[in-house]
Amino acid sequence: MTTQTTDTPPAVAGGNWWREHSELGVCAMLLALGVLVLTDALTMDVDIAQRGPVGPKTVPVVVGAGLLVIAALLALDVLRGGRGQAEGGEDIDLSEPADWRTVLLLAGVFLGAAVLIEPLGFPAAGALLFWGAAYALGSRRTDRDPLIAAVLSLVTYAVFDKLLGVPLPGGPLMGVL
Repeated sequence: MTTQTTDTPPAVAGGNWWREHSELGVCAMLLALGVLVLTDALTMDVDIAQRGPVGPKTVPVVVGAGLLVIAALLALDVLRGGRGQAEGGEDIDLSEPADWRTVLLLAGVFLGAAVLIEPLGFPAAGALLFWGAAYALGSRRTDRDPLIAAVLSLVTYAVFDKLLGVPLPGGPLMGVL
């Protein structure tokens, strides 16, 4: 009785080349982001008088060039056989599938808050955001969570709008408060 073992690499044994080099997707994203940053920086209309060599375009040009260099170096490493280490997963079981329900609920809560912030104002939209996020992440305390969300939202509004001077939309409730 003989058993056969294959030491053939997955790419040769019918695996997908792109799957083996998936880090190239990160390289493409970094490349696109670098081109976008450089394009915006170089086409920026500077109306203020520039004093010295450092102006408003300097930092975006450096960041954009850095993104391009990082993208090229990472692509070179991946094509030479470099691979990122798999995440160890300190407190998660990597063998379990992703919890798409939670991800979609959180995405819906964030999108809803973004849509509602202008008509309802930050305090109301923020309270819905905090309450919805708590619900999506597993909290089912309907007696406590809305109150905590409302207080957290009002405190956040007060800190940003009143203390830091960052104007946030108050909405119709601000006339009452």
